[in-house]
Amino acid sequence: MTDTAAPQTAHSHGKQVLQDIAPLSRSLRQAIPDVYAGFSELHKAALAPGALDTRMKELIALAIAVAEECDGCIASHARGAARAGATRQEVAEAIGVTILMTGGPATVYGPRAFAAFEDFLDA
Repeated sequence: MTDTAAPQTAHSHGKQVLQDIAPLSRSLRQAIPDVYAGFSELHKAALAPGALDTRMKELIALAIAVAEECDGCIASHARGAARAGATRQEVAEAIGVTILMTGGPATVYGPRAFAAFEDFLDA
């Protein structure tokens, strides 16, 4: 009997995703600096403390990143959640809500998000 399963490929998350995308982002940022400046201002405004604190907003962003299946977004908001003081349990529960709302794909991207968060939390 032969093994016909597809070979497993390594999948990076957390710090490695951000390191891999940094030179690509830098190049595009040089080509369209005003777009990036505008996005940076939007990012700061959206995550600024208000009725919801930054920790909660980062958890929401992380959940949306899982739903959107965006590894770069997952890494960025996993880092943000760790920096804002989120706990492992808070991240796990936010991912749990994402699984509720999006089903199977979140069972793939959710563990990536949890691992990314732990990567930044342990740093």
